[in-house]
Amino acid sequence: MCLAVPVQVVSVEGDQATVALEGNTRTANLSLVGDAAVGEWVLLHAGFAIEKISSEEAQETLGLLREVGELSLETE
Repeated sequence: MCLAVPVQVVSVEGDQATVALEGNTRTANLSLVGDAAVGEWVLLHAGFAIEKISSEEAQETLGLLREVGELSLETE
């Protein structure tokens, strides 16, 4: 199953960002969402931010993922 996961932008350099979720960080490509600022939430899929979302939407989605036991941002 493919899933986009809400992550928070912690730093931006050009079209690359460091994003965080549950204490894990990874690099995300921002070229599909334009400018994303530190503190904003994006949906991450296959290393690409595919949409900016509100903090409320991110928290609701993360809550639902926790309920079904699917929340795990693997570090590579």
